[in-house]
Amino acid sequence: MLFRLFLLFTITPIVELYLLIRIGGAIGALPTIAIVVITGLVGAWLARLEGARAWGDLRRSLAGAQFPGNAILNGIAVFIGGAFLLTPGVLTDLLGIALLVPATRRPIMRMVRERFMKRLEKRGDGEIEVRYWRQEPPTDDR
Repeated sequence: MLFRLFLLFTITPIVELYLLIRIGGAIGALPTIAIVVITGLVGAWLARLEGARAWGDLRRSLAGAQFPGNAILNGIAVFIGGAFLLTPGVLTDLLGIALLVPATRRPIMRMVRERFMKRLEKRGDGEIEVRYWRQEPPTDDR
């Protein structure tokens, strides 16, 4: 786990720097900086909007006496997406937008949920959690 974090925090900045240099060489320094600033601003707005929706989903789940597993996962995805957009770079911006836009967040959440389920089933514990996490997220397109 520590090695993976080490790779994440060393490889990601190198890739980001490489991409920013390549883009800056192709379109110029000021347009590249503008892209980073604009994606940060749009990302902050989108994170606020989707964060409010995630909070509302969580409140509705709790008010309806339902297990808020999907609402919690949704909120975590929005939080991580917002954090990615605050990090300057192209790759992190793309990942952040993917986690903030509902149409792309749902497949990512489904993949994370399935991976989580496999790990729970492999361990042999967590039968209560497995029952709740098997529920599919709401399919309403907002």
